[in-house]
Amino acid sequence: MSGHKHPSYLKIYFTLLILFIISVLGPEMAHVLGLEGVSRALLVLSTAFGIAIWKAYLVCAYFMHLKVEKIYAPYILLACLSLLFVFFFGTATDAMFANGHNWVKKYSEDKALAEVIARDEHHEDDHSHSESHNESHSEEKSH
Repeated sequence: MSGHKHPSYLKIYFTLLILFIISVLGPEMAHVLGLEGVSRALLVLSTAFGIAIWKAYLVCAYFMHLKVEKIYAPYILLACLSLLFVFFFGTATDAMFANGHNWVKKYSEDKALAEVIARDEHHEDDHSHSESHNESHSEEKSH
């Protein structure tokens, strides 16, 4: 462990804290500056995703010690992230939209809601019927 010098974790923490504040203030600054359209989207997305990537790098490099690890550890991380993106974007079109190429929606949400309401009404009818049935039996027993 004495083969490498540890970074100043407090310095990295304050860097992450400042980056967090900037990522929160970025969208607010777009509102304050009165930006609209593409310029607003550019500012919001660059502060949100750009700073998030920077923060992720700092966490991985210093807190996960990938900066001082053997060379194969970052390659394994990159391979895993690459596979994550491939699997996500390979299935995202079918999962995010109701009408994908290989997607068959067996019923609509309205039909499902109607089935739930009908089931609840049927359950309430059975419950009220059993209560009246129990009351008639209790009256017979008391005679």
